Amino acid sequence: MTSLLLLIPLALLLGGLGLLAFLWALKSGQFDDLDGAAYRILFDEDEPRTDGGDEARDDSAPRE
Repeated sequence: MTSLLLLIPLALLLGGLGLLAFLWALKSGQFDDLDGAAYRILFDEDEPRTDGGDEARDDSAPRE
């Protein structure tokens, strides 16, 4: 019986923290565009990357 005095408030506290985390995610826009990432991978980029991303470099060309 004494374990219930500890477990019930602990369960309510953890449930409240989960609810707060979910409400924060809703407010910050985490669920605004659920389909965007799924469609973004299907389209090719028309312009080459200029930010020096993680693309493999052609090491056979001489460097200056």
